[in-house]
Amino acid sequence: MRREKKKYLLFWRVVICFNFSIILLVGCQSETGVPLTPLPSPTETTEQAFPTAVLPTLTAVSTPTLPPPPPPETQLTSRATAEPILSTSTLEPTPMKPTRAIEGLIGPDNFAENVNPLTGLTVPNPDVLLHRPIAIKISNAPPLVRPQAGLNSADLLFEHEAEGGFTRLTAVYYSQNEEIIGSIRSGRFIDLEIPQMYDAAFAYSGSAGPVREMFRDSSFFDRIISPDFAHGGFFRVKDENKPIEHTLFTNSYNLHFLLEQRGQDTPPHFANGMTFRDQPIEAGKPARRIELWYGAMNATWFYDNGRYLRWTDGNPHLDANSGAQLSFKNIVIVAAHHQETDILEDTAGTGHYSIQIQLWGEGPASIFRDGQRFDGRWRRQDPSHMLTFHDLDGNPLPLAPGNTFFQIVPLGFDRLAVTP
Repeated sequence: MRREKKKYLLFWRVVICFNFSIILLVGCQSETGVPLTPLPSPTETTEQAFPTAVLPTLTAVSTPTLPPPPPPETQLTSRATAEPILSTSTLEPTPMKPTRAIEGLIGPDNFAENVNPLTGLTVPNPDVLLHRPIAIKISNAPPLVRPQAGLNSADLLFEHEAEGGFTRLTAVYYSQNEEIIGSIRSGRFIDLEIPQMYDAAFAYSGSAGPVREMFRDSSFFDRIISPDFAHGGFFRVKDENKPIEHTLFTNSYNLHFLLEQRGQDTPPHFANGMTFRDQPIEAGKPARRIELWYGAMNATWFYDNGRYLRWTDGNPHLDANSGAQLSFKNIVIVAAHHQETDILEDTAGTGHYSIQIQLWGEGPASIFRDGQRFDGRWRRQDPSHMLTFHDLDGNPLPLAPGNTFFQIVPLGFDRLAVTP
């Protein structure tokens, strides 16, 4: 495995060096269409700034474990009989100290050397934990971008509203590598928070001018890898059915190689930790099906054989690398204040503006694991802290050991349906 990795890195070392001079001559552009100074505006040659790699075809075929859910119009009618939705009715601060001792916890500060603090799972090779986590921005709209590549290999995956009711993803990779990840898209305000939480690097395609300057001024700028700043590490997978903005990909080997060249591929320092437990502390409410409507698109999760499987817009959501349906041990719905800014992201219709999702302080959260729902609070008291979860008395709400999908929604979100 190490020999294959070395050969792979040597290949990309040549590719990156060959293309670096081209990349320096090719500017990047935000999705607003406004050139990002001081780099020149891109031309038709922008596509050639990244090598077109010979990679597996991104066509996945899979038979879903469960039948597709009903169309969105039917889903929304189920809200009247669903579990109560997240609300702002419990925004009072929760106690800072647990009120009782709990046995069997994994974390938040007692992880063994061979346990991944982002999943609570033992890793076969502890050496993977000596590298820095990498957060990567991945498209989720329009539907032609699906299936994306590499989502099931992420330890953590965040879905949030971008603009116009469509969503975008930020995937955090720590314990697993992938040879193809994407398609890669532009960063958003929330990506000023996620890399700080996990002491991670951040890879993305571009950003609106003001957001780009915020990334430049961020505490993790030395760990950013992006065409926004004339960096390599990306490649195009051409597809005549997709616009060029949906054809940019990367892989974790490229990104770790570039971080190593900067002296940044070092073990992370986690300022705090999440909590895991093999079994819930107490029984929750039955939750076999979870449905969220973001406005222009919807997400549905079904619990089956210990994991939640995902459908998007009524279709099984697959990983293009394996053809498998997206599968997560934990689904966590996090409600946080969404503030529209004056930063223009695109000019479609009357235009759409950046949304600042304020993932600091605390707010309502619902954890779904083992086919059950547990309501409580999320907390993040410092920019370097990751999200942690507690009941209303301040006791930890542990996640199931495994990967976690975070559904980020506004406070008072009223488009969530949970059925047994």
